[in-house]
Order: sequence, then structure tokens, then C-alpha cells
Amino acid sequence: MQCLKPNKENTQKNKKKQNMSAKISIFQSLVFLFYRFILRRYRNPKPKYQNGPSPLLQSDLSRHTLIFNVEGALLKSDSLFPYFMLVAFEAGGVVRSLILFILYPLISLMSHEMAVKVMVMVSFFGVKKEGFRAGRAVLPKYFLEDVGLEMFEVLKRGGKRIGVSDDLPQVMIEGFLREYLEIDVVVGREMKVVGGYYLGIMEDKTKHGLAFDELVRKERLNTGRVIGITSFNTSLHRYLFSQFCQEIYFVKKSDKRSWQTLPPSQYPKPLIFHDGRLAIKPTLMNTLVLFMWGPFAAAAAAARLFVSLCIPYSFSIPILSFSGCRLTVTNDYVSSQKPNSSDQRKGCLFVCNHRTLLDPLYVAFALKEKNIKTVTYSLSRVSEILAPIKTVRLNRDRVSDGQAMEKLLTEGDLVVCPEGTTCREPYMLRFSPLFTEVSDVIVPVAVTSHVTFFYGTTASGLKALDPLFFLMDPYPTYTVEFLEPVSGATCQDPDGKSKFEVANHVQSEIGKALDFECTQLTRKDKYLILAGNNGVVKTK
Repeated sequence: MQCLKPNKENTQKNKKKQNMSAKISIFQSLVFLFYRFILRRYRNPKPKYQNGPSPLLQSDLSRHTLIFNVEGALLKSDSLFPYFMLVAFEAGGVVRSLILFILYPLISLMSHEMAVKVMVMVSFFGVKKEGFRAGRAVLPKYFLEDVGLEMFEVLKRGGKRIGVSDDLPQVMIEGFLREYLEIDVVVGREMKVVGGYYLGIMEDKTKHGLAFDELVRKERLNTGRVIGITSFNTSLHRYLFSQFCQEIYFVKKSDKRSWQTLPPSQYPKPLIFHDGRLAIKPTLMNTLVLFMWGPFAAAAAAARLFVSLCIPYSFSIPILSFSGCRLTVTNDYVSSQKPNSSDQRKGCLFVCNHRTLLDPLYVAFALKEKNIKTVTYSLSRVSEILAPIKTVRLNRDRVSDGQAMEKLLTEGDLVVCPEGTTCREPYMLRFSPLFTEVSDVIVPVAVTSHVTFFYGTTASGLKALDPLFFLMDPYPTYTVEFLEPVSGATCQDPDGKSKFEVANHVQSEIGKALDFECTQLTRKDKYLILAGNNGVVKTK
């Protein structure tokens, strides 16, 4: 009996410990509930609601974190159809974009969330993830043209800025927000991928909401002052904003209609390079016009190509003008009286900026001379065969390229584009100085082009189709202006400029004539941004 006594005492002690632990656990639960329902409400008071972000323009927001909804508060347009149409056309092709257009009447009858799911499915299904560059190369231009100036002014005043999207995938908005608006954090919906291809399905909205919840919690702990800017239509973010933001500003549709569009001069980062074939924002009506013009576009391109190849200039120019092609020539005295060179055996060297592959051809039209020649760094075999003027490919070797250009000058006039690649926007890339070493007299030529529907250039598409897309436009327009001749680096003048000074001088003269901004960017910079490579095409 004595040996059992300690066991009873141990049992009683264990029961007391269990009772104490039960009391502690109950106490912890009460503390947790008290913190959750009482202290949390005290620490996170009910947010202050405001209509429109205009009052923030009068406040110092440098120490605040601004969280805004992209499609609800930043973009003026309420329709997401144009952006998904751009993805469908540029990443998927004409057939995919036609399917999206045909389905749109049905899509418009669906709920907002279901409509977005269908547009995502049609636009992304089967698109290779590695090759998808529309988010960085195509969409930023159209997003920037849709940014409200008033909202942008508010964002500029914020300390840290976080962009959140309910409906747009991360791959569509991240490049635009980070690179061009300098937004610190972007939270979009991720796309599901299998075998390196998009399934056309976005992650669950609940998962997206949890990621947003965690992000806002961290910002609340770090800065302590969080301001939310959203719209009445984003129910998920409206709830989350109310949990963590001290102030919430709601943007109405009427507010957006009164906003001005952000002008290009106020872009935080200038839009110099962009890709894609469409030159017009594919709204519903614009898309309808594009598909109606499609059959006529193919016929117009074929007819214009035939005229330019097979008919003499004296007859082809008025025919092309009648078909819609426009050419304006300024300072035409060059075509009748070319500058004299010290070497009478050489032709005239025309140096122009580069807008499309047809630049040398339009210079030839302006001069009414078919014997003119041109050089290029990259040209498809199809374009080389169809070119109505002689085109010689350079191989990027300074010595051999210089010899080839000198030989061509002994055969007649020569047109060169020292930028080495095209640029659509009013900017000029750095001029390669090689042209300054092959002639002592240089004629700068300022060229600019305008299209309505299709761009005649591409960085990631088929180069062979560039001239065809330009000729498919209803009214392809060119302006050619011949400037005063300048002396080349081969001139024997003791006070002559170096080849780099001559190249920069020619670039600046053309830039002044066109009101373009001169840059030091190169072909390599363009292709790294738009295509992810250095722009060198290997040929057999």
C-alpha cells in the first residue's frame, strides 16, 4: 500500500497541471478574441471614404503608400476588350483575333468576371510563355495613351506606389507599370502554364486576394500610412482596402470622363521603342473597320507592289497617288542640281533617318531616279528580290562595308540609313559614322511616314511582311525633305571635323528639320527591349 501512495499523489498533481493548462488555453483564447475584435478595431479604425482622388493633389504624400486599382482608377477607359484584342492579334494572329471579335456580342452579355475569363482564354490559350513579349513591347504604348493625367499627378506625389489589378494578368501590366510609370510593386493575376504554354486560365481570385492582403499588411507595418484608390466596381479590393487603409478614394465613371489624357511629354520614361503591327487602338468599332478593310488591303498592297515594280516612275507615281499613296517632297532642287563632289567619278551620297524599309525607295521616287542604290544590315530575301532598286547587304565589318559603299558610289547615287534600324516615334538613334568616310559631300535627307492601320516595321515578326503591311494601309504617307549638303570626314579641309562630329552633325540637322529628339541609343538597345536579342540575324 505504501508503494501505491506516490502514484496517487502523482495522479493528483497531473490533474492539477491539466486544469491549469486548460485555464491558460481558455485565457489565451479570450486574449486572442479581445485582440481580434477590440484592439484591432482600435488600431484599424474605420477608414475615411472620399469621392475622387482630387483632394490628394493638395496633400504631402511622400511618406504614404498609395495602393491603386489599375483598370478602375488609373485607366480612363472602362473596356478591357482593346487590350485583349492586341494580345490576340499580336501574339496569336489574325484568326485568333477574329474569333475574339465574333464572340464579343456573346461576351458582352456575360457577367464581368465571366467575360474577362473568356477573353483571357481566347487571347492566351496555347501561346508560348517564353515567346510572349506583347506585355513589354506592344501594350505599354496603348496603356500610356489611356492613363488619366489627374490620377498620374496623384501617384507622382506618393512615397511608395502599388498597382493592383482584378482582371488583367500580371504579364500584361507589369512591363507598363514598372518600366514606364515607375510603379514600385505590381500585383496582377498570374497565368497558369503547362509545358511552357499558357492555358488561358488565371489563378483563383481568392488566392489573388490573399496575396494582396499579405502585401497590404506588410506595408501597414512598414509605413503605417496606407491610402487606397479604387472604384466602386472592384468588390474584392473594396473590402480589402477597407480593412487596412486609413483613407479610401473612390473613382467614378464621371470622374474619368472629365480627366485629361497623360501627354507624352510627361511620361516618366519616354516611349521610344514599341512593336506590333497595329497602329490603331483596336476598340470594337476600330476592329470592325479593320476586318472590313482586310480583303481590300490585300488587293491594294498587291496592286501597289505591281505598279512600283513594273511601271516607269513617270507613270507609276500618279497611279500610286491615285491609289492612296502620298508623297510630299521639300527642297526639290537637289533632284535637278546635285551638289558637286571633288571626285566626279562618284555619285551623290544621300543620308536619311530610318522610318521603314521603304525609305530608300521613296527617296528614289522623290529624285525620280531608278538607278539609285541602297545598303542595309538586315533584309529578308523576299524583300531583296522584290526591291525595285538595287539593295546590297552589309556584314557589319567596317572595312569590307566601307569598300562596298565606295564601290556603289562609283556606280551612281547611294542612299544609306546610318541608324541601322527603324524608329517609329519622334526620336533618332545614334548614327554610325561609316558613311562619313566614303564621300566628301553628304546630302542629309529628313524622311517621315504616317500610317492609319498598320505599321510597316517589326522587331519580332516576319521582316518579309514589313513592306506589305505598309502598302496595306489605306493612306500610306511619306514626306521627304532634302537638306543643305555637308562636308564629309574625307574632305581635305585642315579644319575638317572628325567622322564622329560629322555623323552627329548630320543627325542633329535631320533632327531639327523633323523636330525629333536625338539620342545615343542603338539598334542593339532596340532589339534587347522589344525582341530580347541583339538584332543580328544569321544568314547562310
